[in-house]
Amino acid sequence: FCRALLAGPVPEEAITFCAYLLAERAAVWWAHECLSHLRDLLDGQDLELLMLVGDWVSEPDDPRHHAVLSRAVAMPPTTPAAWIALAVIWRDDGLAADEAAVPVMRPFSAAHAVNAGILAGLARVALADRFSVLSAFVEMGIQTAEIEALRQSADA
Repeated sequence: FCRALLAGPVPEEAITFCAYLLAERAAVWWAHECLSHLRDLLDGQDLELLMLVGDWVSEPDDPRHHAVLSRAVAMPPTTPAAWIALAVIWRDDGLAADEAAVPVMRPFSAAHAVNAGILAGLARVALADRFSVLSAFVEMGIQTAEIEALRQSADA
């Protein structure tokens, strides 16, 4: 189905499908990996956030990561990595963030932020290369879903 979306009139819908298909932590990791392939198109702040997101995925229960990522709430989600950091915050129900700072942001799912972050990164890719990069991201999403399915069946 995902590959059919990729071949359809709006191939970006395949990114959206993957963002909502994957479990939240896996979706954040997938987004991290996608944006890691676009490092040359990201600024220093995005690269720093991307590193913090990678640290969180490795150790999601570490309070140090929660405190640092909760600072992303104060930033407008205008860059690809800021969206991915918000996915972590929304996933963890605000992490250590001040309750008064996040209620407006909470109506969205982590998948919404993952989708926005990947598509924001993709928008920075040269038009001539965009479909091939999009295709690679979708294949990474499919592989991540397959790995997660195997992991879940092994745990059952």
